[in-house]
Amino acid sequence: MRIRATVAVATGALALSALAVPATQAAPADDRPGVPSYGSATHQGSAAAAKGRAREAGEAPVISKAVVNGGKPIIVGAKAVKKVTVSITASHPSGITDADAIIWTGVSVDVPESFGFGSTGPTSCVPVGTSTTTSICTQTIEIDPTWLLNSDSKGWNVGVWVNSKDTFSAQSDKFGRTSLQRLAKLDVNAAPEPVVKGGTVTITGKLTRANWETGTYKGYATQSVKLEFRKSTSTAYTSVKGVKTSTTGTLKTTSKATVDGYWRWNFAGTSTTPAIIPAGDFVDVR
Repeated sequence: MRIRATVAVATGALALSALAVPATQAAPADDRPGVPSYGSATHQGSAAAAKGRAREAGEAPVISKAVVNGGKPIIVGAKAVKKVTVSITASHPSGITDADAIIWTGVSVDVPESFGFGSTGPTSCVPVGTSTTTSICTQTIEIDPTWLLNSDSKGWNVGVWVNSKDTFSAQSDKFGRTSLQRLAKLDVNAAPEPVVKGGTVTITGKLTRANWETGTYKGYATQSVKLEFRKSTSTAYTSVKGVKTSTTGTLKTTSKATVDGYWRWNFAGTSTTPAIIPAGDFVDVR
């Protein structure tokens, strides 16, 4: 029986919908749009100065927190647009009326070589409890993999802008960090089924990950993966052996059959690719 596990991704509208690119091929680096503007309804074009009155000492809003995707890495598949929530906490004596965030990579938001994503939707700002000065503002950023290069699986900057009710603003282009990872898939197959007690079980599978530059999934070569087994009478898996993927991402090994149970692979992940464990494949021992 073949079982496949996939790290879930969300789908939605394109992050930069005005820019048409093939769904199966990422745009060349030189063709990618620049960092989106703060405080813009469309978030297209190069970075612009934050709207709002010029900041004077003690008058600017205070940004205390910005959380992207719940603080977890952003896992992006080969084709589907990934939606992530950004939560911004800020305060000002007059209160907070608006906020904005971008994620970007490069040296500076002001140079054309930098690249990023921003929200195309509205921002919702809600007071914290009964506070009249502090609010949490949330918005959604959509990440379209057709604009990504495989080398983008790394840390990204988080830029934040907020505006107070009396129109003073604050902006930080490098307020925090987030990271992008390439979605992984891993399947497992244990055979024969059934197997004679004391016989040999062959466990195969393949580890692949999103290739953003081709819009497909390619084998993840020479990666360490654990083979694990769980007796049918148990709820816990135990490690059997370590196996490395081939140059095409395939896995294959054998083990002795002693009791009924489930076989699975366990990939711990890397800095560029998330961990993944498929459901176990059952083998009946007779």
